[in-house]
Amino acid sequence: MAYRRTPAVQARLDAQAGLIVQAATKILSQDGFAGLSMAAVAAEAGVATGTVYKHFGGKAELVTAVFRKVVAREVAAVRKAAAAGNATDRVTAAVETFAGRALKNPRLAYVLLAEPVDAVVDVERLHFRRAFADAFESAVREGVSRGELPAQDARTSAAALVGAIGEVLVGPLADAPHGESVVPQLVTFALRALGVREASAQPETGVSDADA
Repeated sequence: MAYRRTPAVQARLDAQAGLIVQAATKILSQDGFAGLSMAAVAAEAGVATGTVYKHFGGKAELVTAVFRKVVAREVAAVRKAAAAGNATDRVTAAVETFAGRALKNPRLAYVLLAEPVDAVVDVERLHFRRAFADAFESAVREGVSRGELPAQDARTSAAALVGAIGEVLVGPLADAPHGESVVPQLVTFALRALGVREASAQPETGVSDADA
């Protein structure tokens, strides 16, 4: 008769796996994919290296688990922020949340978006980008249907936005400190790219053209 784990044993194993994923996330946030090893994760989690291998077959499998957990959290935050309002409100909220949260943990953002990794993990990265694009796509599609945005393919526009924002966050500017203006600049770029009229794309400053 095959052994069946009791609910208590399964709960303990799930908690242990969660602790290992948390430890791996911390290391990725500090040292990136290149600095991650099963031994380092074990030390951070306070378990034996063999215990890590009991839950995850190797580094790629462990990083995949991290991707899935972190991406689910980040995508949920973007979707929640962009759930209401007109097209401009929703796109603005999506960009601010996506970029703002990435800039709070740039090393992890680089891991998720661009750092060279195992091919298996690259598959998860594609899912990651697609999930974020879905959040933008919903806002764009609804904006087009309401006449708030010009006619366009919502899926293509959403994918282009995610790619462009990711490039700014972890591409050529990755080694330079981001100023406070980078997120507003990304918002302005996104609205212009989608065809939002300039007047509605400009944040209010309290200063009219006559006062300038």
